Amino acid sequence: MLLLHCPLLLLLLPLGSRPQKFPTRDEELFQMQIRDKAFFHDTSVIPDGAEISSYLFRDTPKRYFFVVEEDNTPLAVTVTPCDAPLEWKLSVQELPEEASGEGSGDPEPLEQQKQQITSEEGTELFSYKGNDVEYFVSSSSPSGLYQLDLLSTEKDTHFKVYATTTPESDQPYPELPYDPRIDVTSLGRTTVTLAWKPSPTASLLKQPIQYCIVINKEHNFKSLCAVEAKLSSDDAFMMAPKPGLDFSPFDFAHFGFPADNNSGKERGFLKPSKFGRQTFSKPRVDLHKVCIGNKNIFTVSDLKPDTQYYFDMFAVNTNTNMSTAYVGTFARTKEEAKQKTVELKDGKVTDVFIKRKGAKFLRFAPVSSHQKVTFSVHSCLDAVQFQVRRDGKLLLSQSVEGVRQFQLRGKAKAKYLIRLKGSKKGASMLKILATTRPNKQSFPSLPEDTRIKAFDKLRTCSSVTVAWLGTQERNKFCIYKREVDDNYNEEQKRREQNQCLGPDTRKKSEKVLCKYFHSQNIQKAVTTETIRGLQPGKSYLLDVYVIGHGGHSVKYQSKLVKTRKFC
Repeated sequence: MLLLHCPLLLLLLPLGSRPQKFPTRDEELFQMQIRDKAFFHDTSVIPDGAEISSYLFRDTPKRYFFVVEEDNTPLAVTVTPCDAPLEWKLSVQELPEEASGEGSGDPEPLEQQKQQITSEEGTELFSYKGNDVEYFVSSSSPSGLYQLDLLSTEKDTHFKVYATTTPESDQPYPELPYDPRIDVTSLGRTTVTLAWKPSPTASLLKQPIQYCIVINKEHNFKSLCAVEAKLSSDDAFMMAPKPGLDFSPFDFAHFGFPADNNSGKERGFLKPSKFGRQTFSKPRVDLHKVCIGNKNIFTVSDLKPDTQYYFDMFAVNTNTNMSTAYVGTFARTKEEAKQKTVELKDGKVTDVFIKRKGAKFLRFAPVSSHQKVTFSVHSCLDAVQFQVRRDGKLLLSQSVEGVRQFQLRGKAKAKYLIRLKGSKKGASMLKILATTRPNKQSFPSLPEDTRIKAFDKLRTCSSVTVAWLGTQERNKFCIYKREVDDNYNEEQKRREQNQCLGPDTRKKSEKVLCKYFHSQNIQKAVTTETIRGLQPGKSYLLDVYVIGHGGHSVKYQSKLVKTRKFC
């Protein structure tokens, strides 16, 4: 059995005195002491069957003791380095014959135990140097005073020690399967799927085991202790995900993605559970740990393309909180698919469709020398991000909603690369025109305000009167009406706000009239129109289209009106 003792350097049992019988973990006193964490704090005692955590200063050795009272006792000692390699040695000294008998069970005072110190060096049983989790195991150990010496020559570091005289029955560390490797079963540009065989501790012994995944871009880890040491300044530990939910454990600013400081935001990283991660005030590390219950297959997502990641898996016994590392693996995500570049022709309108959160690249290479380049962009739905680079240099980056026109200074033999990034809300549609001819304008000019105003006091049972703004440029305006149900709402109207759909998509019966209009005084560029022949108490959706000289049209914001029911 493994016995406790408390000297700080070396220990001599007093010769000629009655030997102390150290409390074992089966005795009430030991149970009291093991519950009192302060009893073992910063002492040189290794308790039987309990893992201790401690700290080493660089180049400052530390020594621990324990006593094995009987010969042929099984013994197992495990040393876990955390964030630095360790040098450690286990040795044993024989107990004096006078100390081998049965004791009274009453512990001697600690100061009395320190009265005599031996100068003898014990017999070395085992030594190791490195950062692996290393074990000394013996099925038949002699009785004696055992001492464990530890040293860190690299830096101050944490470590853990576990010793037991009943290794067969204890089994605090989860057992690894016969094949302890992590397999990469699927690899994509932003995803990696991992699978591993379950721990026999869970499948055969039915002990509560959960698996914790660690992802980083630097190297594999040999212990969970090493992971915790790395994460000591970044509280990145997660709760187990709830079954059936998508899972989003952390912010991928660490992996090249934009930071999002909202802890409640969903940023899918591991599946199939989703929840937000807390934000931190301390500097973050490129390392993340999440415990995912007893699943043995998981998909890591939202990774950066063409990047190497290291994956480690730890089986954790939730009863003892002690863990065992699987053999880690690494994988490089696939390269980002190369975007096809659309060639723009001078003076020709090009239609572009962009998926939600997607991007499109266009290229404009004028065939002749030019003084200016004009880009006209018509975003049909939500706003899009519009960027222009000339020969690799960023010239323009703006959000575009509705119709916008940009004019840049030209350069001989220049090539322009246009990047269009879609909306987060949904797919984007737009029309784009690039030209070196400043008078070539396919899109009509628009006022800043494209709303249609309805006059409630002029509303009758059969007509409504509306007004809209124009510009100093003479354009053709066409107004259309469509009867809608009374439950037609703003959400339905929003879905129909594709400004690129022109009058040619409307029924002839919906057309009210077309007219030309402009004003040199922009303050007076307002026109009104009364729509007649409507039914009492009915709702109508009104649309105004402005048509440019090139034949392209832009739709104003739709207006929902309703005639009076009684007049």
